[in-house]
Amino acid sequence: MDKKSYTFEEIKQKLVNYCVYQDRCHAEVEQKMKEFMLISEAKEEILLYLIQENYLNEERFVRSYIRGKFYIKHWGRNKIRMNLKQKQISEKLIQSCFNEIDEDDYFKTLKKMFDDHYSKSSGLKEYQRKTKTISYLIGKGYEYEIILQVLEN
Repeated sequence: MDKKSYTFEEIKQKLVNYCVYQDRCHAEVEQKMKEFMLISEAKEEILLYLIQENYLNEERFVRSYIRGKFYIKHWGRNKIRMNLKQKQISEKLIQSCFNEIDEDDYFKTLKKMFDDHYSKSSGLKEYQRKTKTISYLIGKGYEYEIILQVLEN
């Protein structure tokens, strides 16, 4: 199947649209650029343009990613951190943006998820219900220490 060839300006506009549609990280944009088989000078020029015009902003991406994954998907910090690292985001930037999650919201969400999952696992012994619920929450990315705090309350 033949790939359509685009001019430099068309590719640049396509990448602008790609970044405008939703916040992107550098790795996602670079992956998208591979589809166009650009020479490295063209890639650098487009990347520089996207950054200068604020279409591509790594901190904004990290902040919106953290908000979305926590408030919509109810992921814990560990899972969010791991997924951001897969997108080649630095630990320092990830750490500085975790203030997007309100501590009270984090605890309340964890408590609600614990209660919901615990109540669904009926027909098991008490310790089995707790173990299954804790495993579920760890899988969602919550920290074991904070899960134990929820258990105590």
